[in-house]
Amino acid sequence: MTELFSRLGIALGLGLLIGLQRQRTDARLAGFRTFPLITLLGALCALLAQDFGQWIIAGGLGALALIILGGNLPLMRTGEEHPGVTTEVTMLLMFVVGAYTMVGALAVSITTCGAVAVLLHLKPQLHSLAEKIGDRDFRAMMQFTLISLVILPVLPNHVYGPFGILNPFKIWLMVVLIVGLSLGGYVTYKLIGVRAGAWASGVLGGLISSTATTVSVARRSRQVPGNPEVATFVILMASAVSLLRVGLLVGVTVPPFLPAVALPLGAMLGVLALLGSWSLSRSGNAPTDQPDQANPAELKPAVMFGLLYALILLVVAAANQHFGKQGLYVASVISGLTDMDAITLSVSQLVKNLEVAPGTGWRLIVVAAMANLAFKAGMVVALGEKSLRRRVCFGFGAAAAIGATLLIFGPP
Repeated sequence: MTELFSRLGIALGLGLLIGLQRQRTDARLAGFRTFPLITLLGALCALLAQDFGQWIIAGGLGALALIILGGNLPLMRTGEEHPGVTTEVTMLLMFVVGAYTMVGALAVSITTCGAVAVLLHLKPQLHSLAEKIGDRDFRAMMQFTLISLVILPVLPNHVYGPFGILNPFKIWLMVVLIVGLSLGGYVTYKLIGVRAGAWASGVLGGLISSTATTVSVARRSRQVPGNPEVATFVILMASAVSLLRVGLLVGVTVPPFLPAVALPLGAMLGVLALLGSWSLSRSGNAPTDQPDQANPAELKPAVMFGLLYALILLVVAAANQHFGKQGLYVASVISGLTDMDAITLSVSQLVKNLEVAPGTGWRLIVVAAMANLAFKAGMVVALGEKSLRRRVCFGFGAAAAIGATLLIFGPP
Protein backbone atom coordinates (compact mmCIF):
# COMPACT_ATOMS: atom_id res chain seq x y z
CA MET A 1 0.00 0.00 0.00
CA THR A 2 2.85 2.39 0.81
CA GLU A 3 4.40 1.87 -2.62
CA LEU A 4 1.01 2.45 -4.25
CA PHE A 5 0.52 5.83 -2.60
CA SER A 6 4.15 6.69 -3.29
CA ARG A 7 3.63 6.10 -6.99
CA LEU A 8 0.41 8.12 -6.96
CA GLY A 9 2.31 10.95 -5.28
CA ILE A 10 5.03 10.81 -7.91
CA ALA A 11 2.41 10.92 -10.69
CA LEU A 12 0.85 13.96 -9.00
CA GLY A 13 4.24 15.66 -8.69
CA LEU A 14 5.13 15.07 -12.32
CA GLY A 15 1.82 16.58 -13.37
CA LEU A 16 2.42 19.60 -11.14
CA LEU A 17 5.85 20.16 -12.72
CA ILE A 18 4.48 20.22 -16.26
CA GLY A 19 1.41 22.16 -15.17
CA LEU A 20 3.57 24.88 -13.61
CA GLN A 21 5.54 25.24 -16.83
CA ARG A 22 2.36 25.47 -18.93
CA GLN A 23 0.79 27.96 -16.48
CA ARG A 24 3.78 30.28 -16.84
CA THR A 25 3.30 30.30 -20.61
CA ASP A 26 -0.41 31.19 -20.27
CA ALA A 27 -1.48 27.97 -21.98
CA ARG A 28 -5.18 28.30 -22.81
CA LEU A 29 -6.23 24.68 -22.53
CA ALA A 30 -4.47 23.31 -19.42
CA GLY A 31 -2.28 24.62 -16.63
CA PHE A 32 -1.18 24.14 -13.03
CA ARG A 33 -4.32 22.31 -11.87
CA THR A 34 -5.27 20.40 -15.01
CA PHE A 35 -2.00 18.57 -15.63
CA PRO A 36 -1.83 16.88 -12.20
CA LEU A 37 -5.41 15.77 -12.74
CA ILE A 38 -4.41 14.27 -16.09
CA THR A 39 -1.51 12.28 -14.59
CA LEU A 40 -3.73 11.06 -11.77
CA LEU A 41 -6.33 10.03 -14.32
CA GLY A 42 -3.71 8.02 -16.18
CA ALA A 43 -2.45 6.48 -12.92
CA LEU A 44 -5.93 5.40 -11.77
CA CYS A 45 -6.77 4.03 -15.21
CA ALA A 46 -3.64 1.88 -15.02
CA LEU A 47 -4.68 0.62 -11.59
CA LEU A 48 -8.19 -0.25 -12.78
CA ALA A 49 -6.77 -1.94 -15.89
CA GLN A 50 -5.07 -4.54 -13.69
CA ASP A 51 -8.50 -5.84 -12.61
CA PHE A 52 -10.84 -4.88 -15.46
CA GLY A 53 -8.68 -5.01 -18.60
CA GLN A 54 -6.46 -2.78 -20.67
CA TRP A 55 -9.43 -1.21 -22.44
CA ILE A 56 -9.77 1.18 -19.50
CA ILE A 57 -6.46 2.85 -20.39
CA ALA A 58 -7.53 3.19 -24.01
CA GLY A 59 -10.91 4.54 -22.88
CA GLY A 60 -9.28 7.09 -20.58
CA LEU A 61 -6.98 8.26 -23.34
CA GLY A 62 -9.91 8.50 -25.75
CA ALA A 63 -11.95 10.49 -23.21
CA LEU A 64 -9.03 12.90 -22.77
CA ALA A 65 -8.79 13.31 -26.54
CA LEU A 66 -12.50 14.21 -26.64
CA ILE A 67 -11.98 16.76 -23.85
CA ILE A 68 -9.13 18.32 -25.82
CA LEU A 69 -11.33 18.45 -28.92
CA GLY A 70 -14.14 20.07 -26.94
CA GLY A 71 -11.75 22.65 -25.51
CA ASN A 72 -10.67 23.62 -29.02
CA LEU A 73 -14.15 23.82 -30.55
CA PRO A 74 -14.72 27.52 -29.67
CA LEU A 75 -11.43 28.43 -31.32
CA MET A 76 -12.28 26.37 -34.38
CA ARG A 77 -15.69 28.05 -34.72
CA THR A 78 -14.31 31.56 -34.58
CA GLY A 79 -11.77 30.79 -37.30
CA GLU A 80 -8.90 32.26 -35.28
CA GLU A 81 -5.39 31.13 -36.01
CA HIS A 82 -4.52 28.13 -33.82
CA PRO A 83 -1.43 28.73 -31.65
CA GLY A 84 -0.24 25.15 -32.05
CA VAL A 85 -0.82 21.74 -30.50
CA THR A 86 2.06 21.57 -28.02
CA THR A 87 -0.19 21.68 -24.97
CA GLU A 88 -2.58 19.12 -26.45
CA VAL A 89 0.20 16.65 -27.24
CA THR A 90 1.70 17.21 -23.79
CA MET A 91 -1.65 16.41 -22.17
CA LEU A 92 -1.86 13.07 -23.98
CA LEU A 93 1.76 12.28 -23.16
CA MET A 94 1.35 13.07 -19.47
CA PHE A 95 -1.68 10.78 -19.28
CA VAL A 96 0.55 7.97 -20.54
CA VAL A 97 3.32 8.98 -18.11
CA GLY A 98 0.83 8.86 -15.24
CA ALA A 99 -0.31 5.40 -16.30
CA TYR A 100 3.24 4.09 -16.70
CA THR A 101 4.20 5.43 -13.28
CA MET A 102 1.89 2.86 -11.70
CA VAL A 103 3.11 -0.19 -13.63
CA GLY A 104 6.64 0.51 -14.90
CA ALA A 105 10.03 1.77 -13.78
CA LEU A 106 9.80 5.10 -11.98
CA ALA A 107 13.09 6.22 -13.52
CA VAL A 108 11.52 6.06 -16.99
CA SER A 109 8.54 8.19 -15.95
CA ILE A 110 10.67 10.75 -14.13
CA THR A 111 13.22 11.00 -16.94
CA THR A 112 10.49 11.36 -19.55
CA CYS A 113 8.78 14.09 -17.57
CA GLY A 114 12.08 15.90 -17.08
CA ALA A 115 12.80 15.78 -20.80
CA VAL A 116 9.30 17.12 -21.56
CA ALA A 117 9.77 19.98 -19.08
CA VAL A 118 13.11 20.94 -20.61
CA LEU A 119 11.74 20.84 -24.16
CA LEU A 120 8.80 23.03 -23.18
CA HIS A 121 10.97 25.50 -21.28
CA LEU A 122 13.58 25.84 -24.03
CA LYS A 123 11.10 26.88 -26.71
CA PRO A 124 12.80 30.27 -27.44
CA GLN A 125 16.26 28.73 -27.59
CA LEU A 126 15.13 25.87 -29.84
CA HIS A 127 13.32 28.24 -32.18
CA SER A 128 16.40 30.47 -32.25
CA LEU A 129 18.58 27.48 -33.11
CA ALA A 130 16.24 26.50 -35.94
CA GLU A 131 16.48 30.02 -37.35
CA LYS A 132 20.27 30.06 -37.13
CA ILE A 133 20.68 26.76 -38.94
CA GLY A 134 20.74 27.41 -42.66
CA ASP A 135 19.69 25.07 -45.42
CA ARG A 136 23.22 23.69 -45.79
CA ASP A 137 23.51 22.94 -42.07
CA PHE A 138 20.05 21.35 -41.95
CA ARG A 139 20.93 19.15 -44.91
CA ALA A 140 24.11 18.05 -43.14
CA MET A 141 22.15 17.15 -40.02
CA MET A 142 19.82 15.03 -42.10
CA GLN A 143 22.94 13.41 -43.47
CA PHE A 144 23.97 12.59 -39.90
CA THR A 145 20.59 10.91 -39.53
CA LEU A 146 21.44 8.94 -42.65
CA ILE A 147 24.86 8.07 -41.23
CA SER A 148 23.61 6.89 -37.85
CA LEU A 149 20.09 5.57 -38.33
CA VAL A 150 20.06 4.32 -41.93
CA ILE A 151 23.56 3.22 -42.93
CA LEU A 152 24.80 1.84 -39.58
CA PRO A 153 22.01 -0.71 -38.93
CA VAL A 154 22.36 -2.36 -42.36
CA LEU A 155 26.14 -2.83 -42.31
CA PRO A 156 27.37 -6.40 -41.73
CA ASN A 157 28.78 -7.05 -38.29
CA HIS A 158 31.45 -9.50 -39.51
CA VAL A 159 35.21 -9.39 -39.90
CA TYR A 160 36.71 -9.10 -43.39
CA GLY A 161 40.09 -8.55 -45.02
CA PRO A 162 43.66 -9.20 -43.91
CA PHE A 163 44.58 -9.44 -40.21
CA GLY A 164 40.89 -10.04 -39.37
CA ILE A 165 40.24 -6.48 -38.18
CA LEU A 166 37.96 -4.83 -40.75
CA ASN A 167 34.43 -4.97 -39.37
CA PRO A 168 32.18 -2.60 -41.40
CA PHE A 169 29.66 -2.16 -38.59
CA LYS A 170 32.27 -1.34 -35.94
CA ILE A 171 34.20 0.95 -38.29
CA TRP A 172 31.05 2.91 -39.12
CA LEU A 173 30.07 2.96 -35.45
CA MET A 174 33.29 4.87 -34.80
CA VAL A 175 32.35 7.24 -37.62
CA VAL A 176 29.00 7.89 -35.90
CA LEU A 177 30.81 8.49 -32.59
CA ILE A 178 33.28 10.98 -34.06
CA VAL A 179 30.72 12.84 -36.17
CA GLY A 180 28.25 12.93 -33.28
CA LEU A 181 30.84 14.38 -30.91
CA SER A 182 31.87 17.02 -33.42
CA LEU A 183 28.26 17.80 -34.29
CA GLY A 184 27.46 18.38 -30.62
CA GLY A 185 30.18 21.02 -30.45
CA TYR A 186 29.00 22.56 -33.71
CA VAL A 187 25.38 22.84 -32.56
CA THR A 188 26.54 24.50 -29.35
CA TYR A 189 28.66 26.85 -31.44
CA LYS A 190 25.63 27.80 -33.54
CA LEU A 191 23.55 28.34 -30.39
CA ILE A 192 26.10 30.73 -28.90
CA GLY A 193 26.70 32.47 -32.23
CA VAL A 194 28.23 35.92 -32.20
CA ARG A 195 28.15 35.99 -28.41
CA ALA A 196 30.97 33.46 -28.24
CA GLY A 197 34.00 34.77 -26.44
CA ALA A 198 37.55 33.52 -26.52
CA TRP A 199 36.82 30.63 -24.16
CA ALA A 200 33.85 29.43 -26.19
CA SER A 201 35.78 29.73 -29.44
CA GLY A 202 38.68 27.68 -28.09
CA VAL A 203 36.66 25.00 -26.32
CA LEU A 204 34.12 24.48 -29.09
CA GLY A 205 36.83 24.71 -31.74
CA GLY A 206 38.61 21.83 -30.03
CA LEU A 207 35.44 19.76 -29.95
CA ILE A 208 34.70 20.38 -33.63
CA SER A 209 38.24 20.33 -35.08
CA SER A 210 41.36 21.78 -33.48
CA THR A 211 43.21 21.60 -36.81
CA ALA A 212 40.51 23.54 -38.67
CA THR A 213 40.38 26.08 -35.83
CA THR A 214 44.16 26.53 -35.91
CA VAL A 215 44.22 27.05 -39.68
CA SER A 216 41.29 29.48 -39.58
CA VAL A 217 42.69 31.60 -36.74
CA ALA A 218 46.20 31.64 -38.23
CA ARG A 219 44.89 32.73 -41.64
CA ARG A 220 42.75 35.50 -40.17
CA SER A 221 45.67 36.80 -38.08
CA ARG A 222 47.21 38.00 -41.35
CA GLN A 223 44.01 39.09 -43.04
CA VAL A 224 42.67 40.99 -40.02
CA PRO A 225 45.57 41.99 -37.74
CA GLY A 226 44.33 42.24 -34.17
CA ASN A 227 45.30 40.93 -30.78
CA PRO A 228 47.74 37.97 -31.07
CA GLU A 229 47.23 37.04 -27.41
CA VAL A 230 43.55 36.18 -27.99
CA ALA A 231 44.37 34.25 -31.18
CA THR A 232 47.08 32.35 -29.30
CA PHE A 233 44.63 31.45 -26.57
CA VAL A 234 42.03 30.13 -29.03
CA ILE A 235 44.59 27.92 -30.79
CA LEU A 236 46.18 26.58 -27.59
CA MET A 237 42.82 25.97 -25.91
CA ALA A 238 41.44 24.20 -28.98
CA SER A 239 44.44 21.87 -28.93
CA ALA A 240 44.03 21.30 -25.19
CA VAL A 241 40.36 20.37 -25.67
CA SER A 242 41.34 18.07 -28.54
CA LEU A 243 43.43 16.09 -26.02
CA LEU A 244 40.42 15.98 -23.71
CA ARG A 245 38.45 14.69 -26.68
CA VAL A 246 41.05 11.93 -27.14
CA GLY A 247 40.57 10.91 -23.52
CA LEU A 248 36.82 10.89 -24.02
CA LEU A 249 37.15 8.59 -27.04
CA VAL A 250 39.32 6.20 -25.04
CA GLY A 251 36.89 6.26 -22.12
CA VAL A 252 33.90 5.51 -24.36
CA THR A 253 35.52 2.74 -26.42
CA VAL A 254 37.93 1.05 -23.95
CA PRO A 255 37.26 2.34 -20.39
CA PRO A 256 39.98 0.21 -18.67
CA PHE A 257 42.59 1.91 -20.88
CA LEU A 258 41.63 5.42 -19.72
CA PRO A 259 43.69 5.51 -16.47
CA ALA A 260 46.89 4.80 -18.41
CA VAL A 261 46.16 7.62 -20.88
CA ALA A 262 44.84 10.17 -18.39
CA LEU A 263 48.16 11.22 -16.81
CA PRO A 264 50.20 11.98 -19.97
CA LEU A 265 47.30 13.58 -21.80
CA GLY A 266 46.37 15.56 -18.69
CA ALA A 267 49.92 16.88 -18.33
CA MET A 268 50.08 18.07 -21.95
CA LEU A 269 46.56 19.47 -21.73
CA GLY A 270 47.44 21.34 -18.54
CA VAL A 271 50.47 23.02 -20.14
CA LEU A 272 48.46 24.15 -23.16
CA ALA A 273 45.58 25.44 -21.02
CA LEU A 274 47.91 27.22 -18.61
CA LEU A 275 49.92 28.98 -21.32
CA GLY A 276 46.75 29.81 -23.23
CA SER A 277 45.13 31.33 -20.13
CA TRP A 278 48.26 33.35 -19.42
CA SER A 279 48.19 34.67 -22.98
CA LEU A 280 44.51 35.61 -22.66
CA SER A 281 45.16 37.44 -19.38
CA ARG A 282 47.59 39.74 -21.23
CA SER A 283 45.07 40.62 -23.93
CA GLY A 284 42.91 43.00 -21.90
CA ASN A 285 39.34 43.21 -23.20
CA ALA A 286 40.14 42.71 -26.85
CA PRO A 287 37.21 41.36 -28.91
CA THR A 288 37.28 37.80 -30.15
CA ASP A 289 37.21 37.16 -33.88
CA GLN A 290 35.41 33.82 -34.17
CA PRO A 291 37.07 31.21 -36.38
CA ASP A 292 35.09 29.79 -39.24
CA GLN A 293 33.69 26.30 -38.59
CA ALA A 294 32.36 23.85 -41.15
CA ASN A 295 29.48 21.53 -40.32
CA PRO A 296 31.10 18.19 -39.33
CA ALA A 297 28.04 16.11 -40.27
CA GLU A 298 28.58 16.29 -44.03
CA LEU A 299 28.43 12.85 -45.61
CA LYS A 300 31.63 13.13 -47.63
CA PRO A 301 33.95 13.88 -44.64
CA ALA A 302 32.25 11.07 -42.71
CA VAL A 303 32.97 8.58 -45.49
CA MET A 304 36.54 9.87 -45.75
CA PHE A 305 37.05 9.38 -42.02
CA GLY A 306 35.67 5.85 -42.26
CA LEU A 307 38.12 5.03 -45.03
CA LEU A 308 40.96 6.69 -43.12
CA TYR A 309 40.10 4.75 -39.96
CA ALA A 310 40.01 1.47 -41.89
CA LEU A 311 43.36 2.32 -43.49
CA ILE A 312 44.91 3.19 -40.12
CA LEU A 313 43.61 -0.10 -38.71
CA LEU A 314 45.36 -1.98 -41.51
CA VAL A 315 48.57 0.06 -41.23
CA VAL A 316 48.76 -0.35 -37.47
CA ALA A 317 48.04 -4.09 -37.65
CA ALA A 318 50.64 -4.59 -40.39
CA ALA A 319 53.21 -2.50 -38.55
CA ASN A 320 52.60 -4.42 -35.33
CA GLN A 321 52.93 -7.80 -37.04
CA HIS A 322 55.95 -7.10 -39.25
CA PHE A 323 57.91 -4.42 -37.38
CA GLY A 324 56.77 -4.60 -33.76
CA LYS A 325 56.79 -1.52 -31.56
CA GLN A 326 59.03 0.48 -33.92
CA GLY A 327 56.51 0.11 -36.72
CA LEU A 328 53.67 1.19 -34.45
CA TYR A 329 55.49 4.39 -33.51
CA VAL A 330 56.06 5.23 -37.18
CA ALA A 331 52.37 4.62 -37.90
CA SER A 332 51.42 6.86 -34.96
CA VAL A 333 53.56 9.71 -36.24
CA ILE A 334 52.18 9.48 -39.77
CA SER A 335 48.52 9.19 -38.80
CA GLY A 336 48.77 11.73 -35.97
CA LEU A 337 49.98 14.46 -38.31
CA THR A 338 46.49 15.29 -39.53
CA ASP A 339 44.03 13.27 -37.41
CA MET A 340 44.12 12.11 -33.79
CA ASP A 341 40.78 10.30 -33.77
CA ALA A 342 41.67 7.42 -36.09
CA ILE A 343 44.96 6.51 -34.42
CA THR A 344 43.39 6.87 -30.94
CA LEU A 345 40.63 4.43 -31.83
CA SER A 346 43.07 2.05 -33.52
CA VAL A 347 45.47 1.95 -30.58
CA SER A 348 42.58 1.55 -28.16
CA GLN A 349 41.42 -1.52 -30.07
CA LEU A 350 44.94 -2.98 -29.93
CA VAL A 351 44.96 -2.52 -26.16
CA LYS A 352 41.47 -3.98 -25.86
CA ASN A 353 42.52 -7.06 -27.86
CA LEU A 354 45.67 -7.43 -25.69
CA GLU A 355 47.90 -6.99 -28.75
CA VAL A 356 49.85 -4.17 -27.07
CA ALA A 357 50.29 -3.32 -23.40
CA PRO A 358 48.61 -0.20 -21.96
CA GLY A 359 52.08 1.28 -21.34
CA THR A 360 52.87 1.03 -25.04
CA GLY A 361 49.38 2.20 -25.97
CA TRP A 362 49.53 5.52 -24.15
CA ARG A 363 53.00 6.18 -25.57
CA LEU A 364 51.68 5.63 -29.10
CA ILE A 365 48.88 8.14 -28.46
CA VAL A 366 51.31 10.68 -26.98
CA VAL A 367 53.58 10.31 -30.02
CA ALA A 368 50.59 10.90 -32.28
CA ALA A 369 49.61 13.96 -30.22
CA MET A 370 53.14 15.39 -30.53
CA ALA A 371 53.05 14.83 -34.30
CA ASN A 372 49.67 16.57 -34.44
CA LEU A 373 51.05 19.56 -32.52
CA ALA A 374 54.00 19.71 -34.93
CA PHE A 375 51.65 19.71 -37.92
CA LYS A 376 49.52 22.52 -36.48
CA ALA A 377 52.64 24.50 -35.59
CA GLY A 378 53.67 24.21 -39.24
CA MET A 379 50.26 25.55 -40.30
CA VAL A 380 50.65 28.54 -37.98
CA VAL A 381 54.16 29.23 -39.29
CA ALA A 382 52.93 29.04 -42.88
CA LEU A 383 49.71 31.05 -42.44
CA GLY A 384 49.99 33.17 -39.29
CA GLU A 385 51.57 36.52 -38.57
CA LYS A 386 54.95 36.73 -36.85
CA SER A 387 53.84 37.41 -33.27
CA LEU A 388 51.29 34.60 -33.36
CA ARG A 389 53.84 32.15 -34.74
CA ARG A 390 56.22 32.81 -31.86
CA ARG A 391 53.59 32.44 -29.16
CA VAL A 392 51.92 29.33 -30.55
CA CYS A 393 55.17 27.53 -31.30
CA PHE A 394 56.34 28.19 -27.75
CA GLY A 395 53.11 26.73 -26.34
CA PHE A 396 53.15 23.69 -28.61
CA GLY A 397 56.85 23.19 -27.94
CA ALA A 398 56.30 23.23 -24.17
CA ALA A 399 53.52 20.63 -24.44
CA ALA A 400 55.65 18.47 -26.74
CA ALA A 401 58.55 18.71 -24.27
CA ILE A 402 56.28 17.43 -21.49
CA GLY A 403 55.18 14.60 -23.77
CA ALA A 404 58.77 13.67 -24.62
CA THR A 405 59.73 13.69 -20.94
CA LEU A 406 56.85 11.35 -20.10
CA LEU A 407 57.83 9.04 -22.96
CA ILE A 408 61.28 8.65 -21.41
CA PHE A 409 60.53 8.68 -17.71
CA GLY A 410 56.83 7.73 -17.59
CA PRO A 411 55.43 4.53 -16.11
CA PRO A 412 55.82 1.36 -18.17
